[in-house]
Amino acid sequence: MVQIFYDRRVGDYMFGCNTGVGAPVMYNYINQYNSSISPSTNHCKNTQLFWYFQRYLLQKAISVMKWEVPDNWDKDYFLYCLYCWGTVAIVNTDKFGVIPQGCTLKGYNVFYRPAQAVINNPLLKGVIEPVIGEQCVLFKCTADFGGIMDLVGRYANEMAIAMESLDMNVMNSKLAYVFRARNKAGAESLKKVMDQVMRGELAVFYDEKLRIQRGDQTEEPWDYFVNNLRQNYIAGDVLDTLRRLEELFCTEIGIPSARSDKKERMISSEAESNDVETSTRMEMWLDGWKKSCADVKKMFGVEVSVNWRHNPNEIVSRGKSGGDDD
Repeated sequence: MVQIFYDRRVGDYMFGCNTGVGAPVMYNYINQYNSSISPSTNHCKNTQLFWYFQRYLLQKAISVMKWEVPDNWDKDYFLYCLYCWGTVAIVNTDKFGVIPQGCTLKGYNVFYRPAQAVINNPLLKGVIEPVIGEQCVLFKCTADFGGIMDLVGRYANEMAIAMESLDMNVMNSKLAYVFRARNKAGAESLKKVMDQVMRGELAVFYDEKLRIQRGDQTEEPWDYFVNNLRQNYIAGDVLDTLRRLEELFCTEIGIPSARSDKKERMISSEAESNDVETSTRMEMWLDGWKKSCADVKKMFGVEVSVNWRHNPNEIVSRGKSGGDDD
C-alpha cells in the first residue's frame, strides 16, 4: 500500500511520504490516480525537479503583489494559506486578537456561496465556525475559492520534463569516440595514443608493426565510432522551451515579459494584446483582495492593503515612451 491523499484546494495528489499525513489506500485508489495522468506511467510530479520548480514558481507568483499586514500577523503564513489553500479567514480571538487563520468552508447562502468558515487550531478553544461577513472576513485567492497550486503544478511539471531532457542531452553529448581494438597490443597502443593526445602533444606516433596486413591491404589496429554531436545537441532548443514556459507562467500571474519566440520586434497591436493578457486575471484577483481588505478595516478596524509590486501597465507605458514599434 502507498500513502496518498487528495486535497481539493491544492488541486493535486500528494504522497504521504513527503507530507507525513494521509491514509493507506488500496489498488483501486492508486489506479484512479494513475488514470488521471496521461501517459499513466509518467509521474514527473514525484521528482525533486518538480518540487524545485513548484517552489520557484510559487514564490514568483507570491512576489507579484506587495502586501501590508499588521505586525502581529505571520505574513508568510497568511500568504501561503491564501495562495496554496485558497482561503483565509480573519477572525477576532480572545487570546491572539485579530489574526488570519487557514480554514475550510461549510454551508451556503442564497447565492450558493459558503456561509461559514471552519477553523481548527489546537491553540484556540475547539473548532471555530464563524459566519462569513458577520463574524469573520474571508480572503479567497480566486473567485472559485481555490488556490493557484494547479496552475503552479502544471508549469512545474512541464519545466521538470524539459529539464530532464536537457540533462539527458548534455550527458549524451559527452560521447565523442568509441574505439575497438583488434588485439590486446592495439588496445594498449591506443590507450597510450589517447593519453598523449589528452596531454596536448604536438604529434603522436605509434609502431607501424601494429598494422594488420590482409593480402594487398593494410588495416589499422583499431576501428572507431564517431557520434555526430552537433546534429544531436538540442540543449539550446530545450533552454528556449524552458524560457518560453516561464514566460507563459508569468503572463498568467501578471508579470510582463517579452516573448522569446518572436524573432523580430512585436508590432504595437501584438504588444498591446499581450499587455491585456498579462494583467487581466491578476486584476480580477486583486479586486477581490482589495474588497476583503476594506471589509477587514470595516469589521475590525485593522489595516491590511495589497497592490502591485510593479504594475505591469506602468512598466509597459514606460517602455512605450522610450520608443514606438513599427
